[in-house]
Amino acid sequence: MITDRQLKQMWFDFFSSKGFKKIAGYSIIPENDASVLFTIAGMHPLVPYLLGEKHPAGNKIFDVQRCLRTNDIDEVGDESHFTCFEMLGCWTLGECDKSAMIKLSYEFLTSPKYLGIPKQKLAVSVFAGDENAPRDEEAAKAWRECGVEKIFYLPKQHNWWALGAGVGPCGTDTEMFIDTGKEPCCENCSPACDCGKYLEIWNDVFMQYKVEKEGEKPILLAKPNIDTGMGLERTLAVINGVKSAYQIGCLKKAMDFVEANSATFEQKSARIIVDHVRAATFVLGDEKGVVPSNVGQGYILRRLIRRAINHARKIAFDSKKFTMLADMFIQEYGEDYIDIKQNGQKVKDELLKEIEKFSKAIEEGHREFEKVIAGIEKHKLFAREGEQVENIISGKAAFRLYDTFGFPIELTKELAEERGYSVDEEGFKQKFKEHQEKSRSISAGAFKGGLAGDGEILQKYHTATHLLLAGLRKLNPYVTQKGSNITEERMRFDFNFDRKLTAEELEFLQNFVNDAIQKNIPVVCEQMPLEQAKQSGALGSFENKYGENVKVYTIGDVSKEICGGPHAKSTGELGKFRIVKEESSSAGVRRIKAVLE
Repeated sequence: MITDRQLKQMWFDFFSSKGFKKIAGYSIIPENDASVLFTIAGMHPLVPYLLGEKHPAGNKIFDVQRCLRTNDIDEVGDESHFTCFEMLGCWTLGECDKSAMIKLSYEFLTSPKYLGIPKQKLAVSVFAGDENAPRDEEAAKAWRECGVEKIFYLPKQHNWWALGAGVGPCGTDTEMFIDTGKEPCCENCSPACDCGKYLEIWNDVFMQYKVEKEGEKPILLAKPNIDTGMGLERTLAVINGVKSAYQIGCLKKAMDFVEANSATFEQKSARIIVDHVRAATFVLGDEKGVVPSNVGQGYILRRLIRRAINHARKIAFDSKKFTMLADMFIQEYGEDYIDIKQNGQKVKDELLKEIEKFSKAIEEGHREFEKVIAGIEKHKLFAREGEQVENIISGKAAFRLYDTFGFPIELTKELAEERGYSVDEEGFKQKFKEHQEKSRSISAGAFKGGLAGDGEILQKYHTATHLLLAGLRKLNPYVTQKGSNITEERMRFDFNFDRKLTAEELEFLQNFVNDAIQKNIPVVCEQMPLEQAKQSGALGSFENKYGENVKVYTIGDVSKEICGGPHAKSTGELGKFRIVKEESSSAGVRRIKAVLE
């Protein structure tokens, strides 16, 4: 059985031997991207390079990337859903040699040195063609040259890749499947079916086109790319012939630990605990310093931990043992994401803090439950003549107990029955469904802007963050960036500071940035080895995401930072800088919101 660690190492060894350069996995918190809360795909952090920026490591790169998607959080617990997962990625930037990439894919899949899948068990799909792009005979020919016989031509809904509403880079793709040997479900059985005969294992996307505006016909990209991605957990399950990745490697060890320490083991609850604690470990251990809160990433983090606590209670698993699970994950993933290892103690401390806070929240939930009952009883007393008030807790009230206080519906039902009440479960399900649909629409719609985050105003704000950090270092030379979020309307910058900034300090910062803007200083970009960049005095807040070669942006004698870019050409383009707000972000971290006018 191939484990997660073995599959990763195979990926690293294979692409290294083919002349590709390994880059470090990026933060799970997107930088300068307000469209999503978390990194949701392996290609997400590479946005600038897919749009034409030169990558410091060259045009052939690969990595393993931690990702987090919350749109299906309520589905976790079955065999296939995860909130947190890893993507094995490989890119050729600025060129699109389909035949070469397909032949690499075939070699990795079939070589005894790597996955060793018999070629007769492989099936592939390619784009069937439509009015916007021709039938992809180039990809089909490459597969035939490899000796693959099961080639399916499928329409746009299966073999065309695009973002959200379809605006931005896009193109045909070829998907790879394992034929399970099941009998065909019908005469036209293909990977487009859901019968389970074909299980997807890999996907090569050929980004040859772009769409300028929604509804317009795709046009050819000047610099096409190939983006290939393999979901680690899904692939492990498929190639090992098991139903779920929870049965393999690190996840299996975690599942076994939960089972050994539960009084009434239930697989669904155990999977939720393992998935959510792993996701919490990734987020808490991230270099950007997110902790549980009631907004943004902190809210999702809190929800994950509290949902895990509820399921731990359900199977009598001591939630304080989450720290032992975290230790397993830190040991497993610290090799690929060094910040998780560096922040290991913080991960465990924050888990214990949230467990304690949730115990208090449950108490508050009990009080809120009593208020709901009291409200119904009061309604009975003052009911109009002939009006009947039933002992039913509304779906809206039950959902509020669930969403705000972490009360699972089972707990609300149990308490209600003790008081002679029932719960409107259909109403609860409706509210729950509305909540899911809202989450999914946010998740699906948000990323459509991910590759469009390269506009002129965003470049200006990005440059402004460098000037602001330089000013903060005048106040305290030990200040480092803890996070950055940019939209078309404003910038948000997080930094370590142990107190609120004074009005005088904020005025100094504002003047410092505007003074640099007025001087119209050129923004100079150079590429150099990381060690040379450090020796030159360049600063980098998140060094572990950089490769051996980096970009260094210099703004006169004001700022010199390692950064992926892109930036304005000179500070004079920025306009007037104004600080709108300064506030606490988390313990020891302050946040400045500012605008360019």
